[in-house]
Amino acid sequence: MKYTLNVNGRTETVEAEPDTPMLWVLRDKLNYVGTKFGCGVGMCGACTVHVDGDAQRSCQISVSEAGSKKFVTIEGLSEHGDHPVQKAWCEHDVAQCGYCQAGQIMSAAALLRSKPKPTDADIDNAMDGNLCRCGTYLRIRAAIHTAAGNK
Repeated sequence: MKYTLNVNGRTETVEAEPDTPMLWVLRDKLNYVGTKFGCGVGMCGACTVHVDGDAQRSCQISVSEAGSKKFVTIEGLSEHGDHPVQKAWCEHDVAQCGYCQAGQIMSAAALLRSKPKPTDADIDNAMDGNLCRCGTYLRIRAAIHTAAGNK
């Protein structure tokens, strides 16, 4: 079937089976490869994108459910990679292997949109479920505080 999607502010038309997860539509059909496959069951956060402004796991949304929702991937977060969260990630040298970082950044950006001055508890709650095998959680928290202007 053909689907018309709003991704990163652009109208995109794709052909896919109705039950195809948006993760695979984004990566394989539209070449937004910053969104990563981690677990496929919504538990790790590597595939996190913004859906109508909220952080959601793209592996858990089928293309047939996309409708008129607006999707933003890491590629669409900022035109030049200069979103405050992205800049803070670099400042705090958050990434080690980097695999989970797009999902982490997308979750952090959604948090700051809803809570511009989050507490440690707010950060921990919003980032819960975004797994980092390298264990950079303290740097992630520090970067979110920096992006929020808290520290």
